[in-house]
Amino acid sequence: MLDSIQIVKPADIEKRSMEIITSELNGRTWPDPEFGIVKRCIHTSADFDYADNLCFSENAAKLGMEAIKRGAHIVTDTRMAWSGINKKKLESFGGQAHCFMSDEDVAAEAKERGCTRAAICMERGAALEGEVIFAVGNAPTALIRLYEMIEAGQVKPALIIGAPVGFVNVVESKELIMKAGIPFIVPRGRKGGSNIAATICNAMLYQI
Repeated sequence: MLDSIQIVKPADIEKRSMEIITSELNGRTWPDPEFGIVKRCIHTSADFDYADNLCFSENAAKLGMEAIKRGAHIVTDTRMAWSGINKKKLESFGGQAHCFMSDEDVAAEAKERGCTRAAICMERGAALEGEVIFAVGNAPTALIRLYEMIEAGQVKPALIIGAPVGFVNVVESKELIMKAGIPFIVPRGRKGGSNIAATICNAMLYQI
């Protein structure tokens, strides 16, 4: 068994992984920077379905990267997504990553209003000064609330990464965001997750 294991230096593991992914895509390619995002999502999940389900509005990744260079903030709906974002790299451009989920006043307001903490978090993100990228990796209610605020003219995100995962309102919430008139990156269907939301953010950061 050990004889079949390749010895790869730690510094070369990611490079070798990307070579394998590119090879197994069998010639399929995307314009950059979208290709980098597709490969990193596959790398994170070992799931080649992302080659088929990742949807990009026109120039979405480029627009997101330009916003980051201008100091855009990134707001997530989970601490896991927040933890996964390369905050040092983001801060080098003047932006910060935010997650309000564990704030006590968020929980209290959600209970009082009978809604989810994720929805309140999107409202907190919308109140930030400057450009904001929303990276949603768990809660469909976050995307639904974003759509409502966009329709009401209360927020105009620089980019929405809509990657909630699961079975209840997940597909429907993603479809709402794809028709909201805002730049988006969305893995269509049930797949996604906080790791994917963070990966998409990092894929943009690393390609700037």
